[in-house]
Amino acid sequence: MKIAIPVDYNSIETNVCISFGRCPYFLIYDTETSKKTFLENKAAASPGGAGIKAAQIIVDAGVGALVTPRCGKNAADVLEPANIKIYASLNASAEDNINAFIDEKLSELGEIHPGFHNHGGK
Repeated sequence: MKIAIPVDYNSIETNVCISFGRCPYFLIYDTETSKKTFLENKAAASPGGAGIKAAQIIVDAGVGALVTPRCGKNAADVLEPANIKIYASLNASAEDNINAFIDEKLSELGEIHPGFHNHGGK
């Protein structure tokens, strides 16, 4: 399964970014092959709708799970029909979150917030 994690830098040691829609990169990790790919989040600079556009990037990457500290309703509305499960990240590195996911130590994200519509920032 491929998992996606919003990250601050294109490095496995980076922290998970606090913003899903406006993160600089997505780390795509394949749990079957251990392959790591970093995708630039082209939605980050959008004046509006960044979460929706970022969610579509995740869908297009063929991801089965998203590990993130928070997710807005509009983004979740794109992810859920694609059967992408959303998990709450740990306050730790991307690598630690990958390991926690593999070890089944992450919980599904319990709260989908209404979003930060028209705020244009993190």
